[in-house]
Amino acid sequence: MAGHSQFKNIMHRKGAQDAKRAKQFAKVIREITVATRSGMPDPAMNPRLRAAITAAREVNMPKDTVERAIKKASGAGGGEDYVAVRYEGYGPAGVAIIIEGLTDNRNRTASEVRAAFSKHGGSMGETNSVSFGFDHIGVITYPLDAASEDDMLEAAIEAGADNVETTEDGHEITTAMEALMSVRDALEGRFGEPRSAKLDWRPQTTVTLDEDQARSVLKLIDVLEENDDVQSVYANFDLPDEVAEALAA
Repeated sequence: MAGHSQFKNIMHRKGAQDAKRAKQFAKVIREITVATRSGMPDPAMNPRLRAAITAAREVNMPKDTVERAIKKASGAGGGEDYVAVRYEGYGPAGVAIIIEGLTDNRNRTASEVRAAFSKHGGSMGETNSVSFGFDHIGVITYPLDAASEDDMLEAAIEAGADNVETTEDGHEITTAMEALMSVRDALEGRFGEPRSAKLDWRPQTTVTLDEDQARSVLKLIDVLEENDDVQSVYANFDLPDEVAEALAA
């Protein structure tokens, strides 16, 4: 499991999800804004907007909030103008970290991300300084009851996906980055709307952390994710079960 996902699971067990809901909503609204302005305000004609709306449902954002965000973003000249940014660097224990964001002030965001690295035992690098160690792929997820393992595998292969993994948590379909939306649309036509569909950075190798190292790394990731301009944080660490249990205690 990716380090970022493990971090999320730990934080959920600590009950932090509710405390972060408002910030989650703000980040999703920012993505809806950018997606709407990058194409049509009609989700049927705008794959990025469809993905953003799926992300909104994933965090239980009310439908009227989503509709207001789209309406505001499609208004002439209104609201902030966001640009996509990516930062890379190393955290404690040599953990590689990728940060993706949407910002209306590149200098502010870069300065804040650099300060977070410096304060918490890491160092920010140049673009592509760590991303070469990750695969940038599309990931689509469905609940387990959406289809049988065989039916999902067959449909995903026909749609052009690279792989399907089925566990007790559900079906995970991985695709080439450029094939994400076409595979998503093909599967949606057969199984309904997916639980999520997004681009992801998956590490090619991972760094196994002990408890002290894990606390330092997770603190840095927590600070980065608290930044309003940061949309996603990815890292290449792995937590042994006993470390994850100690952190969740």
